[in-house]
Amino acid sequence: MQYIIPKIKGKVMVKQIVRRIFYFLFLIIFVSCNISDKNNSSEEIMIFHAGSLSVPFKEIAEEFEKENPGVNVVLEAAGSRTCARKITDLNRECDVMASADYKVIDNLLIPEYADWNIKFASNEMVIVYHNKSRINAKINKDNWYEILMNENVAFGRSDPNSDPCGYRAVLVSKLAEKYYKQTGLAEKLLQKDVNYIRPKEVDLIGLLETNVIDYIFLYRSVAEQHGLKYIILPDSINLNNPKLAGLYATVTVDITGKKPGEIITKKGEPIVYGVTIPKNAPNKEIAIKFVGFLLTCEKGMAIMEKNGQQSLVPSPAKTYNKIPKELKQYVLER
Repeated sequence: MQYIIPKIKGKVMVKQIVRRIFYFLFLIIFVSCNISDKNNSSEEIMIFHAGSLSVPFKEIAEEFEKENPGVNVVLEAAGSRTCARKITDLNRECDVMASADYKVIDNLLIPEYADWNIKFASNEMVIVYHNKSRINAKINKDNWYEILMNENVAFGRSDPNSDPCGYRAVLVSKLAEKYYKQTGLAEKLLQKDVNYIRPKEVDLIGLLETNVIDYIFLYRSVAEQHGLKYIILPDSINLNNPKLAGLYATVTVDITGKKPGEIITKKGEPIVYGVTIPKNAPNKEIAIKFVGFLLTCEKGMAIMEKNGQQSLVPSPAKTYNKIPKELKQYVLER
């Protein structure tokens, strides 16, 4: 018995050691799998974009993710100039920047923060309202400015220093003064209802829907996406007709520049959207794929057109030589 007991204990100890070895191996495998899963988890790309692109970009992002499993597209909307300042002033990283005015990229990002710029879509300015807007039964393309000046009516516009739609509202007002031959009209419009100026144009929709304001200077595409009524303005005013670029350029607006205290005098011109990939983009390879998807006529541009924005692809690019080779098919060399 004295011999048998130690032998049994020895077997028990061997079993315990074996179990511990198996348990240790299991932990190693489990941890390795977790690390592997993390390494193979979805890759994330950050898109800074104009507020007026919110609806189409949401759909484009969803379709892009379907085509590229494992990629997570994060969308962050703001006024286009605010988007640019997130990069230049706040040192925020993003993979793609899409602006409602291609000149925002040219003036604020190139050459320090981006190398190139691709024009991809157009739009037009309209006067937006809904069923409960005051005096909406009488408003039309000939008297809209009179309705907006009525003391019982309130209208909104976005901030010119944050959002292209904001400075385009100023340009439209000045063009309207010329077109309708109403001396002082622009100044009167721009001094009225300044309490309803917001950082980006889509911020104004909530004010309209809650009857705080009656009308908005807004893009036609945004009005259509949200099922809102709108007045189509004459081409001489709406910033949509490339043939009238010379006329649009006869009016200007002053906005803030790159540096504190710096002022940029911006001339009127047809509405053109632009897209770029910043120099410090964390995921450039996927960013190039996303921009390619956006600019493909049967993919991203089909979604853009469905949401009320006409494609400009392919478009001339003065930064052609710096555009990634994968994206050159979507531009024309100037």
